[in-house]
Parts: sequence; structure tokens; C-alpha cells
Amino acid sequence: MKKKILVVDDEPDNRTTAKALLEKEGYSVTTAISGDDCLEKLKKEKPDLILMDIMMPGTPVRQVVEKIKNIKIAYLSVVRTSEAEKEELLSPKNIVGFIQKPFDITELLAQVKNFLKQDKEIK
Repeated sequence: MKKKILVVDDEPDNRTTAKALLEKEGYSVTTAISGDDCLEKLKKEKPDLILMDIMMPGTPVRQVVEKIKNIKIAYLSVVRTSEAEKEELLSPKNIVGFIQKPFDITELLAQVKNFLKQDKEIK
């Protein structure tokens, strides 16, 4: 069965690129344009992984993440973060990692595969 991924980014190019790359690898991909849109889509479907931009308009991403339970989330970030900031951002149990933007295609695909394999307890 195909793994489902939800790509949440306010930049159309990032959504389109990530969706095309991940679908080519055999994943089922849905996109959302904001954290609020993400929460709406989660009412209808449960992806195996959410790739979420850290900086988006609307409800702050930290508040959106607090509302998401039992789904792995990896942040997409163009912002360079310190180790202390990363540690704080990674503290929620369902956050599995960071993917730096602009992403390297090979690295993106390898990280997604790795995140999906992780058996991190996400309750």
C-alpha cells in the first residue's frame, strides 16, 4: 500500500516540486497551502507523514503542530536554526526531523524514506 504524505507549504513551487518528486517515488501526495488548510485536510485523511514549512501566514505552525496527534511531522525550513532552536522545535513527540530548503532531491527522498521507517512513538 502506498504511503501517504501531506506537503504543507505556502509557496506553490515548493508544493508542486515536492509532490512531483514524491509521486515519482510511488508515494500518494496531498498538498495544503497553510497550517489551517492542513488541519482541514486531516479531518478527511490521515497521512503517514506531514512535510510542513515552518514559516507560513495564518495560524503559527507551532500551534498547528500542537493540534496534530499520532502523525509524523518533518519541518521544511529555509531558515537556518541554532541547535537550541532545533531542539525546541523537535521536542513534540511526533516531530521526526528537519529538511533544509532549498532541498537536494536525493537528500529529500532519502530523508522521507528514513522518516517513514522510523518507529518513533508518536502518541
